[in-house]
Amino acid sequence: MTDLVQVRRGAYRDSVTLMRVSRRIAGRPDVADAMAAMGTPLNRAVFERMGFAVPPDAGPADLVVALRGDGPLDDARHALAELLDERAQAHDGGFGEAPPPRTVAAAAARGDASLALLSVPGPHVFPEAMDALAAGLNVMIFSDNVPLEQEIALKDAAAARGLIVLGPDCGTAVVGGAGLGFANAVRPGPVGIVAASGTGAQQVMCLLDAAGTGVGTVLGVGGRDLSPQVSGRSTLSALAALDADPATELIVVVAKPPAPPVAALIREAARRLDTPVVFALPLPGADDLTGATAAALRRLGRPVPRWPRRARPQPPGGALRGLFAGGTLCAEAELVAGAVPGGHGHRMTDFGDDAYTRGRAHPMIDPTLRLAALADAAADPGCGVVLLDVVLGYGADPDPAASLAPALAAARAARPDLALVVSLCGAAGDPQGLDRQGAALHEAGAAVFASNAEAARYAAALAAGRSGDEGEDG
Repeated sequence: MTDLVQVRRGAYRDSVTLMRVSRRIAGRPDVADAMAAMGTPLNRAVFERMGFAVPPDAGPADLVVALRGDGPLDDARHALAELLDERAQAHDGGFGEAPPPRTVAAAAARGDASLALLSVPGPHVFPEAMDALAAGLNVMIFSDNVPLEQEIALKDAAAARGLIVLGPDCGTAVVGGAGLGFANAVRPGPVGIVAASGTGAQQVMCLLDAAGTGVGTVLGVGGRDLSPQVSGRSTLSALAALDADPATELIVVVAKPPAPPVAALIREAARRLDTPVVFALPLPGADDLTGATAAALRRLGRPVPRWPRRARPQPPGGALRGLFAGGTLCAEAELVAGAVPGGHGHRMTDFGDDAYTRGRAHPMIDPTLRLAALADAAADPGCGVVLLDVVLGYGADPDPAASLAPALAAARAARPDLALVVSLCGAAGDPQGLDRQGAALHEAGAAVFASNAEAARYAAALAAGRSGDEGEDG
């Protein structure tokens, strides 16, 4: 095998572009392995795991490209360079047309927009967001790794103008019927969601959709909004906005575990609203996401269904390893699994945490780190149960089962005693095909659940040594 590793100093490319380039080059017949990524510590570890020797002076601002093949790599190297060096040609619009706007404020001045969606490296988002607020726009910040003090300053500036900042790290929103970020294709309806959690909002959206109830608006406020420092600034604004919307009959508040004083503040604000509010907070003694969804349906006077599943007999026993793309789904699984009597040795990892996404695409887009973790879990004789979430929707991996199903099948082939459980969060209208994804994961050997809480309970029961011989449901 021939290895080729090159470093481009100071050549930044976004993580999604690099992931797509890597996949295209890795698919060439003359290439066995390929990766293009910024030289962050996490990416360097992935390069090293693949067996590539990265120069020690390559840093986070440097682009590292690595190729491996049986013969000369000249053609692959040239193809990679062309992909990396492609630039969209500026569209001049023809004679007499104005050039494209170069600032958020300039773009806002050309139309009647009410929301700016920003996705730039987190440390550089602040001036763009302030520019949007000054132009009278609400702001959705998809970026993560935004300094906390900047988040507070942006939300205070928004409140002073009667606007809302969604995020930072707002992965999911539905505004004016349009899904933004990692949104699911759910039917419109009377429920509004305020979410300090992207995947938590998606779980509630998808369960409501499975029950035949639609969602009108989802306002993602960012995972830190209910922290002691941010103190629910955007959540309070979002509650007021949905309460004023005559189309919203019920509000669901979804969050990662909030700071207790902030949770009390939000509950008190909810009591003062005219619109009823249901809470989905992963706290001991509180409803999990599935339970909160059921409570919302009952509040609306609608039946609660049996949530879809594709269960199958699984071997019991051994430690539980949770490999998650969704932070709230991970927190919920940890709480639910910990409450199952006899459970032991649980370890849950949120691969969507900021620590894993610096210089990398989110695991809902790029499965590389989770696939490696799945292989590690299968190689660990102490691990008896693996629990994963798969989140569908716009913006996510267009076919997650294409890479995950073979990896699950390989893990099962290597370890027939390994139990595999998948929490599949998706709606029937999602572009990936909910039924097709579920069938592929089930065929690969996994028990598949629409409810993340039910998947976690099932996995924890297996880890506790109880048989997983549930009958199959479509």
